[in-house]
Amino acid sequence: MANEKIIAQKQEEVTKLAEKIKNAKFVLLTDYRGITVSDVTELRATLRNSNTEYTVIKNNIIRRALEEAKIEGLNDVLEGPTAVVIDNEDYSAPAKAIYKYAKDHDFYKIKGGIYEGKVISAEEIIELAKLPSREELLSKLAGSLLGTISKLAVGLDQVRLQKEAN
Repeated sequence: MANEKIIAQKQEEVTKLAEKIKNAKFVLLTDYRGITVSDVTELRATLRNSNTEYTVIKNNIIRRALEEAKIEGLNDVLEGPTAVVIDNEDYSAPAKAIYKYAKDHDFYKIKGGIYEGKVISAEEIIELAKLPSREELLSKLAGSLLGTISKLAVGLDQVRLQKEAN
């Protein structure tokens, strides 16, 4: 029979993970089979820059944490080694980093995830990763607004100059 202390530790681990999943904006499950120590260190460093957590967790603990967080639909992807990527702020940086890594390394697979409490497939995560980030969209909007405002200012100045000439 399992030691009660070990059972309590595992339950605490499940509860902590369930809380992280509930509070996260974006959770990503990946199959890290074949990844080297140097690769995972590099990947973690990239993710750490965007305040994203990358952890290898047993499927049983993930499964129980998902149950505790009342999230259904990911049990079928919980086979083989699983790494959990959790971000509380944004989907863009971790999705892009994991997608780029998976694209460069055939053995690394995206299994599925959770975006703002809703279960999403690997394909949907890849689509999210291909979207421009919020900052990119805001800078494009600012650039196009600035261009329009500049043209308006030049036009108004031309009208002023024409009025002064008359």
